[in-house]
Parts: sequence; structure tokens; C-alpha cells
Amino acid sequence: MIPIKCPHCKVGLKVDETKIPKGIVSFKCPKCKREIPISYLEQKIGGDSEEETLVVLPKLKKEGIGRLTVLPDAGTPQQEFQLNEGIAIVGRRAKVSTASICIQTDDKTMSRSHLRIEVKKNPKGGYFHCLSDNNSKNNTLYNGKCIGNGDIVVLKNNDEIVMGRTIVRFNE
Repeated sequence: MIPIKCPHCKVGLKVDETKIPKGIVSFKCPKCKREIPISYLEQKIGGDSEEETLVVLPKLKKEGIGRLTVLPDAGTPQQEFQLNEGIAIVGRRAKVSTASICIQTDDKTMSRSHLRIEVKKNPKGGYFHCLSDNNSKNNTLYNGKCIGNGDIVVLKNNDEIVMGRTIVRFNE
């Protein structure tokens, strides 16, 4: 059991993380009935162990920082990832991956470290999100156009990113 405080009504909750269905991105507060977003942090147990423990923590959304929504298909469940200031490498979930955002998918045409998103603060206090391909084998499509090696694109709300056959939507 882990303690969680609802970010809306501030009620304290105890959640049994072993009973949370895999892939869930939020649940309703029993008091105020509003959505409580969650994120999963993976930690290795011990140095050589193959087991993983999922720790569930409340996800705090910073105003203006975007999120990625993976659109579901036959081999890929819907997933949502909150971006943070700094650099995020996005790719297919695998045992050996350097990605900080790992997408659960059967799509082998997506690289394990497919693309790079850098979130930077602008002088007015907001954020901008820079997308580039991370030397993927099958390239990255941005709104239907291939991103060339070394190209950097500034993401806008509702932009569509395709890695292999997997479609991801960016939202602010």
C-alpha cells in the first residue's frame, strides 16, 4: 500500500499498487470523483535480478509541458506519457533500451531509441518541445513528412508522430 493525496480535493488515499491494472493512466478519486493521473516508475530489484517492481506515484502536470498519447492498434495499447523539462528518448519497450519513455508495443519497426524530444523553457515562462529522429532504422514521420537526419521540429498541439507503424499524438 502506498499513500496518495488527491491533487483536487486533497483527500488522503491508500492504494494497493499490486491491484492496479497494467497500462492504466488515471483513476477516479472516491471523494470528489475527479481523475487522479498516475505514472509508473520501473526499478530493478537487486543488481542481477530480472524482476521489476512498479511504483505508482501521483503525476504532477506542469502548465505548458506537453504529453504524448500512443494511439491504440492491434499490437499496441493506448498509453500516455507526460513530458518533463529536459531530454526524453522515446522508443519501443525492450530489455535492452536506452529510452526514457518506453512504449509497450509489438511493432518491431519502431526502434528501441527511436526519437528525441527536448523540452525547453522559453523566456516568457512557457515551454517549447523540439523533436528530432534519433538515428532510427525506419525514420520518424512528423505530420506525414519524414524528419531528415539532423532536422529539428518544434511540436504544436495535436501534431502526429509516426514511429514504425505506431502513431503518437502530441498535446500541450
